[in-house]
Amino acid sequence: MNAFDVLRERGFVKDCSDERGLRAALERPITVYCGYDPTAPSLHVGHLIPTMALAHLQRLGHRPIALVGGGTALVGDPSGKTAARAVLTPEEIAANIEPIRAQLSRYFDFREGRALLLNNADWLLPLRYIEFLRDIGRHFNVNEMLHAETYRTRLASEAGLNFVEFNYRIVQAYDF
Repeated sequence: MNAFDVLRERGFVKDCSDERGLRAALERPITVYCGYDPTAPSLHVGHLIPTMALAHLQRLGHRPIALVGGGTALVGDPSGKTAARAVLTPEEIAANIEPIRAQLSRYFDFREGRALLLNNADWLLPLRYIEFLRDIGRHFNVNEMLHAETYRTRLASEAGLNFVEFNYRIVQAYDF
């Protein structure tokens, strides 16, 4: 039985834009991933569905990657929040990852690379961009920046404003 059929049978599939393509991709072992936010020392019920989907896929020969956001947690996800999240230290985040690893080990077989637990801090922190955002970028109000004539003019133009240009003011202020 194709992994797609197993996921559909178990209620994991509601809609699919390219069932034929997905079905074909699942004919051979693939790597799939799900992200986990390590801002707390435990997973919550919202993690259960994607975790179980990955567990089913692993049982069917695919390799799951549990990607903990040790780097992205240093920035903070604004989704569903009306104010900035509390800033966690790298040590607090690292302490949260260990119990999450233990919880995920109940569902995934991490032996011999069958599943991987990766931390995006491993590749994001060497860029030092997150450090820059936390130390410098947090002092800039996006609403205020968008009111500046330079940004307003470019946003209204057909060319728009790219992210690098949007950061110009922050980099310029850092020089000062």
